[in-house]
Amino acid sequence: MTLTLRVDKERWHDHVHDVARHFPGLIPVVKGNGYGFGRRELAPIAAGLSDTLAVGTVHELAGLPTNVRPVVLTPTRRPPADLHPILTVAGPTDVAALTGWPGRVVVKLASSMRRFGVEPDELGDLVDAIRHTGLEIAAFAVHPPLAGTDDEHADDIARWLDLLDPDDDVWVSHLSRQGYADLRDEWPERRLRIRIGTALWHGDKSAIKLVADVLAIHPVRAGECVGYRQVPAPDDGWLIIIGAGSAHGVELLADGQSPFHHNRRRMTLIEPPHMHTSMAFVPTGQHGGEPGPALGATVDVQRPLITAHPDEIRWT
Repeated sequence: MTLTLRVDKERWHDHVHDVARHFPGLIPVVKGNGYGFGRRELAPIAAGLSDTLAVGTVHELAGLPTNVRPVVLTPTRRPPADLHPILTVAGPTDVAALTGWPGRVVVKLASSMRRFGVEPDELGDLVDAIRHTGLEIAAFAVHPPLAGTDDEHADDIARWLDLLDPDDDVWVSHLSRQGYADLRDEWPERRLRIRIGTALWHGDKSAIKLVADVLAIHPVRAGECVGYRQVPAPDDGWLIIIGAGSAHGVELLADGQSPFHHNRRRMTLIEPPHMHTSMAFVPTGQHGGEPGPALGATVDVQRPLITAHPDEIRWT
C-alpha cells in the first residue's frame, strides 16, 4: 500500500455515536471525498444515525443506502430523474431549473456566509414561486460560516426564526454542542435539525492518522541532480521515496513546507509531491548516520482529510 488512513475503530465509533446522542435531529454530511473515508464507507454509518443524510451535489447520489433520504446541499440546474432526494434552492433561477420535477426542496436562507441564500425581503416571492412550480418545501436551512462564535452563528439563525412559521422545519450548522443546546433552549417550540460533517467524522483526531509507505531509499552526493526537475541535492545524504503524492491529494503545505514527518521531525522535500510519490531528503548524520525511516516503514502525513485520497483504510 502507499497512502493509508489508520482508524482506531472503537475510539472513532465511540466519538461518532457520542455526537449523535448530543445533537438531536442530526443530519450527517457525507460529501466530497467522504472526509477521507470515502462516501460509500460513511453513508451506511450515517444511515444508522439518522433518517436523512446530506451530500454535496446530485452527482454524489449514487450508491447511497435506500433506507435514508438524501439532501443535496448545492443547487443544481439539472435535477435527477429520481424524486427521492431533497434538492436545495436559493433563488428564483434554482426554482425555474426544477420546473417539471415534482419533488421536495430545502430553501437556503442567506447568512453572513454570502454564498447561497435568499434574503428576507425576497423570501415570500420565492416561496410563492416554489409552490407555483409544484414543489414541496421540506425545510428551510441557515448555514453560518466556520469563522465566528456560537453567539454570532446563533444571531445569523435567530433573525430567520423570527420570520419563519413555528411549524417550519429549520436546519442549521456550525454550532458547537453547547451552542446548539442553547439555541434549542431559547427556541423550544421550533423544529430544529443540525447538519454536521467535519465535527462528526474528524472530531476525535486521536482516532485517525494518515501515513505513507517508504518505497525506496537511495544514497546521494551533494550536487547530484535528482527528481523530475533534476534538483541538485543540497548535501550528502539519502533520498527517501514516499508512496504518496499529488494523485492522493498530498501537496506542499500553504507555507511551502513538507507535509511529511518522521519521529516528530519534518522531512525536507527535494521537489513538490508528484502523482503517486514524493522525494524527501535526509542529510548524512541527521539521524546518527542512519537514513531516517527504514525501507518499508511509514511516515506521518500532515494533510486535511477532506482533500486526501487514501489507497487504503485500515481499521484497528
